[in-house]
Amino acid sequence: MIIYGKNVVKEAIFSNRPIYKLWIDEKFSDQHFLLFLKDKKQVYEKVSKGKLNQFSEQGLHQGVVADVKPYETYELLDKIDSNKIQRFIILDNLEDPHNLGAIMRTAEAANIDGIIMSKRGQVQLNQTVAKVSAGAIEHVPVILVSNINQAIQTLKDHQILVVGTDGQSELFYDQIPLEQSLAIVLGNEGEGIRPLVKRNCDMLVKIPMFGKINSLNVSVAAALMMYQTLKK
Repeated sequence: MIIYGKNVVKEAIFSNRPIYKLWIDEKFSDQHFLLFLKDKKQVYEKVSKGKLNQFSEQGLHQGVVADVKPYETYELLDKIDSNKIQRFIILDNLEDPHNLGAIMRTAEAANIDGIIMSKRGQVQLNQTVAKVSAGAIEHVPVILVSNINQAIQTLKDHQILVVGTDGQSELFYDQIPLEQSLAIVLGNEGEGIRPLVKRNCDMLVKIPMFGKINSLNVSVAAALMMYQTLKK
């Protein structure tokens, strides 16, 4: 898998992710980063910017591109721990890798226990997600499931409250009960949460909107919901 950007590659090295090949711009001048590579005994090859553009498919690589072992994903039951209060994010048919990367970055900062996603029908882990996550992709468990509705039932069976986001709800996001494990559902960028998924949620809440625009970008909504769940 190709990744790019200084922070992403640095986190991959910190996490001991196998790096098959590392390419650095032949005109690269960040001595701190080069000293970091030397300290970690990381071998790299200097190539032209054109080569890096080719490897990264014109991504914003900052002069650093690597071919690494693909990121691991997990099974839901392996990440549920009934002995502690947990926080999960469920993404229902998210399509934009930039949104997933941004959500992942916030999830790492908020110490979320995992992001639950479908194996099919939505964006998967790729180089854009890795770049936008700024390295958080190394630290946030991604849980892939065959069916979101079945995953919701599994969470319920383990006494995890499933909360959907819906602008038509009469409840606000500050009314979520926080003294228990939670899973927050966020929907597709255009259509929101699918009807069946919405019906399977234990409760639906909305984020108050005071302006003329009646919706938020899903990554912004996710950030607000994640930090709301941290309040006690």
